[in-house]
Amino acid sequence: MKEKVMGGLQKFSKGMFIPVLILPIAGILIALGNVLTNAKLLEAVPFLNNPVTTGFGMILSGSLVAILTNLGIIFCVGLAVGLADKKKSEAGFTALLAFLVFINAMNKFMDLRGILVAADALRGSGQAMVLGVQILDMGVFLGIILGIVTAKVHNKFCDTEFNNAFQIYGGSRFVFIVLIPVVIILSIVLTFVWPFVQRGISGLGGFIQNSGNFGIFLYGALERLLIPTGLHHLVYTPFLYSPLGGVAEVGGQILEGSRNIYFAEMADATVKVLSPSVVWDARGISKMFGLVGACLAMYHTARPENRTKVKAILIPAAFTAFIAGVTEPIEFSFMFIAPALFVIHAVLTGVGMVAFNVLGSRAIGPNGFIDFVLYNLPLGIEKTRWPIYIAIGIAEFFIYYFIFKFVIKKFNFKTLGREDEGQEMKLYSKKEYKEKAAGGNIANGAKAAVSNLGTVIVEALGGADNIVKVDNCYTRLRVVLKNTDLVKEEVLKNETEANGVVIKGENVQVVYGLKVNGVRKAVDSELGITSEKE
Repeated sequence: MKEKVMGGLQKFSKGMFIPVLILPIAGILIALGNVLTNAKLLEAVPFLNNPVTTGFGMILSGSLVAILTNLGIIFCVGLAVGLADKKKSEAGFTALLAFLVFINAMNKFMDLRGILVAADALRGSGQAMVLGVQILDMGVFLGIILGIVTAKVHNKFCDTEFNNAFQIYGGSRFVFIVLIPVVIILSIVLTFVWPFVQRGISGLGGFIQNSGNFGIFLYGALERLLIPTGLHHLVYTPFLYSPLGGVAEVGGQILEGSRNIYFAEMADATVKVLSPSVVWDARGISKMFGLVGACLAMYHTARPENRTKVKAILIPAAFTAFIAGVTEPIEFSFMFIAPALFVIHAVLTGVGMVAFNVLGSRAIGPNGFIDFVLYNLPLGIEKTRWPIYIAIGIAEFFIYYFIFKFVIKKFNFKTLGREDEGQEMKLYSKKEYKEKAAGGNIANGAKAAVSNLGTVIVEALGGADNIVKVDNCYTRLRVVLKNTDLVKEEVLKNETEANGVVIKGENVQVVYGLKVNGVRKAVDSELGITSEKE
């Protein structure tokens, strides 16, 4: 049961990536629009001060803010696509239909009950306009609920076919037929239930706010501690896109969630200082600076004769963590070598976020330096106070360095360059190798670049017959296997350049970082999976 629950949570976490990862694109373009209409920039660069560029900037930022006010339908469609086992495009289309049916059904039922408030009294009433239809204000949770329901029904009935005259009603059409009564009943039930949920969310948000810096510390530490399970997305997503992360009025619109508020305030020139809610999106401080300090500590504590090789291993890992926020290779090594180092990392992450809040920074940098530059620099120092973020990061670099250096020496942890004789020097996965791969063709432990990448990965996962499902998230290839004992972790790490392998029940996650999309394509090609088959 535990493995089944964990598998379901991991699947949900992975499904959330489709809507979540598309939103930063909107944020970056909003930032670009803000740059093109920034008065100070236009004074410094006169040739940009013309109706074409400023008009384009206004259109760009103004139009994309609409995405933030329609997160319900975005999450509904995106989550349904992410959770669908196959025929994903049909699942997304059906989710759109289900969303339209739901909001209109709820509106009609609320009207019959006589509980619809006047349009000019929506603020604070618990009701909102969604695609021009007045319903209970469920925000992003409406999309999450409908996305899950649609995916469940789709996976169960998408292969249903009929004979003779009823053939036209099979497949995705039958899924929609089943969904109609389900969604209507759900809209009626939630009309009674959701007001209680609203009060619960409001109470939880109040508790978190009243917890102050202690709540922020727990959030930052827990978000890191859940990395081994792959469930850390479930910690920060509600804060970024729901009332838990704050509620604010920007440009006459009520926004929920720190990321939504941030994007809206980016596009609103009247906002002089960003909302404090951005604290929930300051998770990248330890990625950009802290872990780089930890890598330097591992280098300086390595035996002198090993430092050349240690440098070759750590520099790419530290650079990737700083630039793109991909930290799994370093964090998995902590978990493998000395879990205490990983706990220290989580604690320091929480402390860094508390410092961010106490010092009043308003900058974000969820995924490394590239995000930091794109999101904050165009807005200027006054609006984001980004130098404070950098100062905290530099302080974290030195704090990580001295603490990790002391702890590694004090407890003689076998970090890179301090291994026992005969132990291979490399960054580790979470699990110790379960078996030695036979017939390896790696010379001197170096990672080989293979032309038949898909073939090697499939064979290392126990062969095509052992693979039930293939998927991926931002940095990991995620597969469901019949028998995880057949997994050859050493082959995956050495021959396919995987940074780590995590096995939980029948679920296997192979960490490849930002190149995971190319890896997924290679595996799909080897298995004969095409978009038409989905």
